Amino acid sequence: MARQTWSNRLAYILTVAGATIGFGATWRFPYLVGENGGGAYVATFILIMLLVGIPIILVENVIGRRAQTNSVDAFYTNNPTHSPLWKFFGYFGVVGAFGILAYYMPIGGWVISYIYHIGLGAFGLGGLDLSVPVTKEITETFYVDQIEQSPWTISICTAFFVWINWLILRRGIIAGIERSVRFLMPLLFICLIIMVGRNLTLDGAMEGVRFYLTPDFSKITGKLLLDVLGQVFFALSLGFGVMITLSSHLSKDESLVKTATITGVINTIIAVLCGFMIFPSLFSAGLSPDSGPSLVFKTLPIAFSQMAFGNFFAIVFFLLLIIAALTTSLTIYQVIIAVLNEKFGIRLKGAINITLLFVFVFGNIPCILGSGPWKDITFIDRSIFDAFDYISGNICFVLTALGATLFVGWVLKDKAVDEISNYAPVAQRSGFFKLWFNYVRYVIPVVIIAIFIYGLSSL
Repeated sequence: MARQTWSNRLAYILTVAGATIGFGATWRFPYLVGENGGGAYVATFILIMLLVGIPIILVENVIGRRAQTNSVDAFYTNNPTHSPLWKFFGYFGVVGAFGILAYYMPIGGWVISYIYHIGLGAFGLGGLDLSVPVTKEITETFYVDQIEQSPWTISICTAFFVWINWLILRRGIIAGIERSVRFLMPLLFICLIIMVGRNLTLDGAMEGVRFYLTPDFSKITGKLLLDVLGQVFFALSLGFGVMITLSSHLSKDESLVKTATITGVINTIIAVLCGFMIFPSLFSAGLSPDSGPSLVFKTLPIAFSQMAFGNFFAIVFFLLLIIAALTTSLTIYQVIIAVLNEKFGIRLKGAINITLLFVFVFGNIPCILGSGPWKDITFIDRSIFDAFDYISGNICFVLTALGATLFVGWVLKDKAVDEISNYAPVAQRSGFFKLWFNYVRYVIPVVIIAIFIYGLSSL
């Protein structure tokens, strides 16, 4: 059977944009900006996105489109002099994809729970009513009672989120993922524009904008640089096997340079817009921007409760989060599904069922229980939730990205340049291709190794 390809470049870019936005842009990026002094982090993020993120997107696109297969078999050249051990880098990505889905889907369950309870509050049926000002004590109590201490409720909400993914995935990569993303991405953008427009008109909003955009260069340290590098990897789904899997369905006629650049630019724009959605509301309400990972769930509801139509805008915001999460989870699931289907010969529907059920039982449920009944269980001195995050983000993804750059720079060599130049004659190639190749071969691996060592130092 001929391999399915994306309908056009826009369909591919929308799908990749959906894969890379997710909680990385809407949840993780804002709280890291808040923790790292605002503008300095934003400026560094944009710079690193251009210098590191986009070149590595191109690396994974080269591997995926050239091989036109799953993210494990893509690390193979059909050359007997090249070791099949390269495939282990693909397996690291699959393990990492499982690890991120393990805790990612329960966060989706949290968001669904918030939407439900805020909806109840809007109709005076209990829940979390944001039509009147609430205090930090109220939002913290709600979080403990409804998220940490309600494993059954969160399990049901997570299962519902998984079920939505299942409905889409079973239709295939084109009829399912592509068509869904074509609808979901414009909807996400509409929700984002509504929230940005509303929050920029709040009293005191410009204080938040100044914090967000004014760089304090004294905040730029080695730790900040490495934190930003890690966020770029997370935000672009690098090392997950996602880019390799999605680009394996990309037409040979498409320009990889254009698609990689557009992907990085869109991701940066959306991430920056998310900051304009969050920081003006925080400063308008007189709230601290450095509340860490709990910023979205404990701090922002306070800000919503202090603006007109607080329940409505809170629901729009959390709806935006769940749409972003869905466009990402679909593509991460697809990494594992493609390996089971193409490498191990499991029928597509069976591969989908096995993947979603396995992740739910051995990943989602332990993460949910790790916030409640199993909170005393630790691994590498971390909770179950944090251990999944650490192992996938600081080990598996970094090793896969390192393997990808080494594979392109030292194994594919000229074949990689052929792929990004769309097999143009050597005389017609610009110096960009040689510059990119040497940059990937000699510079990017050093950057990735620095991230890896920094990640291990926090053990």
